[in-house]
Amino acid sequence: MLLREIYEMVISRGIEADPRGKEVVFRDLERRKNIYSEMKEEEKEFFDMESLKNPYADTRILNGTGDEDIRCALVGIDMEIGEVLLADRLSSRGKKIDLIISHHPEGRAYANFYEVMHMQADILNKFGVPINIAEDLLISRIKEVERKLSPVNHTRATDVAKLLGIPFLCVHTPTDNMVTGYLQRLFDEKKPDTIEDILKTLREIPEYREGIKNNAGPKILLGSKERRAGKIFVDMTGGTEGSKEIFDSLANSGVGTIVGMHLSEEHRKKAEKSHINVVIAGHISSDNLGMNLMLDEIEKIAPLEVLPCSGFRRFNRV
Repeated sequence: MLLREIYEMVISRGIEADPRGKEVVFRDLERRKNIYSEMKEEEKEFFDMESLKNPYADTRILNGTGDEDIRCALVGIDMEIGEVLLADRLSSRGKKIDLIISHHPEGRAYANFYEVMHMQADILNKFGVPINIAEDLLISRIKEVERKLSPVNHTRATDVAKLLGIPFLCVHTPTDNMVTGYLQRLFDEKKPDTIEDILKTLREIPEYREGIKNNAGPKILLGSKERRAGKIFVDMTGGTEGSKEIFDSLANSGVGTIVGMHLSEEHRKKAEKSHINVVIAGHISSDNLGMNLMLDEIEKIAPLEVLPCSGFRRFNRV
């Protein structure tokens, strides 16, 4: 399978799994095309042409032409300089690595990954939060993340990959979409009554069982095992944590429990004041689930040897 084919399939599956719905995604892409068409020629020079067909700024081919034939990939959650050197070392020892796949964005995909956070407004709206409130609260948080990213030396790992001639791909929001959809459907189907029932459901999933073995399994952050779950909101996509001021609106819309990857202390305090239960499924475990679901989709089309590293464990469902 060619690198370009893997990349295009990842974007396609990400759109299919997008919790906003395809119609909203394609609407936003159309808006992007209109913005580009109205630009002056000197502005178009710096425009990210990939954004006309790929709605996820944190998912890109970081190194490679796209024409490379991919048979073996080194896959991990965070693929930085050490992991890039590992790929080169494995190749020098006879295990040729055709592609590095990182879940978390690197390079230019990391520099502006905050762009994907805009999708959170539509997701919140689907759960009953008025769109004007969701957008208003989100914009200041996006600016905050942008400011935090601005001083980061984000090309270190991609520079090494280029010098070593190793193709490099990062896949973030598309796989986060997949884990979000997978878990939301599961909870909607099983309708867990209590927080303990949510934990039991998560413990049946291989990635979370592996997390438990590594002392990083699902945990109750707010609430108790006996408390009723109520309406469950799986909050695992959209770049990173949204506004800490959103919890009152979620509670007013009927959300009883949030199942997420992680939650900062400031966000936790706000959620507690809004009387919302919070279950932390586990960051790396959830990333594992999303990546495994995506790799399953790739392997349905063509065989791919996967060498897991950097916190990733392969669980094949094909």
